Amino acid sequence: MATAEIISIGNELLLGDVLDTNSHWLCRQLTGLGARVQRVTMVRDDAAAIGEVVLGALARAPDLLLTCGGLGPTADDLTLSAMAAALHRPLTLHLEAEAMVRATYISLAARGLVQEATLTEARRKMAYLPQGAEPLHNPIGAAPGVLLQWGSTTLICLPGVPEEMKGIFTTSLTPLLGKSLGRAVFVERALTVNCGDESALAPMVDQTARHHPTVYVKSRAQPYGEGVRLLITLSASGQEQVEVDRALDAAEQELTRRLSDAGIPIVARRVI
Repeated sequence: MATAEIISIGNELLLGDVLDTNSHWLCRQLTGLGARVQRVTMVRDDAAAIGEVVLGALARAPDLLLTCGGLGPTADDLTLSAMAAALHRPLTLHLEAEAMVRATYISLAARGLVQEATLTEARRKMAYLPQGAEPLHNPIGAAPGVLLQWGSTTLICLPGVPEEMKGIFTTSLTPLLGKSLGRAVFVERALTVNCGDESALAPMVDQTARHHPTVYVKSRAQPYGEGVRLLITLSASGQEQVEVDRALDAAEQELTRRLSDAGIPIVARRVI
């Protein structure tokens, strides 16, 4: 199974001003494509820190390394310059990326969303890429994504704005990843049980997980309180829907039996 790491970049994340929903979304997408996400790292808008975490990840040689954030026009958008310095590759103007940025501002100006379409230095900054990198079309915003091969690792840089990140991933990136990873199936089921004590569920969850090693079985803790109902999730991935469903069916049947024997009713079932 292919491995992946994610680096989320931005002071706002570490200040607690913004919740890192990008990593959560990417983890689900990559899992569905058949990759196993090994690590998610957050780092400030600091060139030395960004370079350090990028080199650390590359030393572990994941198949995919994705960064989010720091591709914009402002001075604190440092991802590409930090990466270029860390990899000892010059940061140069990429003509295709420049054309992408120019076309975006022409479109935005025509729609009255910006005052004028001039390619200022701040806007042109988004077209400077590490040598050897290729731009990825951004269907939502101005900053192109970036694709760079480094040894056995495919390095992908995405904007931090969630809509732009998702737009690049689903239009420009998913076909490429589908070819390199193959399309896998990922399914997650959830059982809501009328039980507010996770420790009472632990033996049943643990025994089911041991008997079905291809299925990840997890209870979700909640604060103690009157009327609390806990969630148990079962998830699995594979190359074929049939094999995934078969594994989940077997695990869910055993868990259901154990819950019934313990007198714990299931009040809802759903596929997440």
